[in-house]
Amino acid sequence: QPGQHWVSNALAVLAAVDAAGGDLGLAGLALAELGGLAGRGARFRAANGALVIDESYNANPASMRATLAVLAEEPGRHVAVLGEMRELGEDSADYHAGLAEPILAARVEKALLVGESMAPLATALEGRVDFVHVADAKAAREALAAIIAPDDVVLIKGSNGVGLSRVVAALRGDTPTGGA
Repeated sequence: QPGQHWVSNALAVLAAVDAAGGDLGLAGLALAELGGLAGRGARFRAANGALVIDESYNANPASMRATLAVLAEEPGRHVAVLGEMRELGEDSADYHAGLAEPILAARVEKALLVGESMAPLATALEGRVDFVHVADAKAAREALAAIIAPDDVVLIKGSNGVGLSRVVAALRGDTPTGGA
């Protein structure tokens, strides 16, 4: 898995294996074969050829920054579909607006912001990054269809309750199972 955040996760796994008296060699081999998990870094090609990075399962300020840093390392036009981060408390607006710099650092050329709580980020990005702000996953799915091109790298990340997994499913060509 690409990204510095996976390094610390892997080291924690290895430490736990070692503490339990497990085989570090086998653990290392298993980690080497670990691919992206659905909603947590899985990658696939959309029907139009765009590379999709599925981080749709959850989001917080640290994980948003980490996955935007992964996006920055990919060649191609960077498109970020970012759903609001939930359960952040009274500082939620500041946490959302604080994503502007990591978005700029990731060289995001087009951002699709999903959810009411993304309004502070939209304000922070105004005049700096081309973006669209939509209410929900259904609107995001519709807007994204008009945005992505074959050589794009599309990061999809947001709190699970936003429902961006449905956007991922549409890009994967899965049959919708209802909902937005």
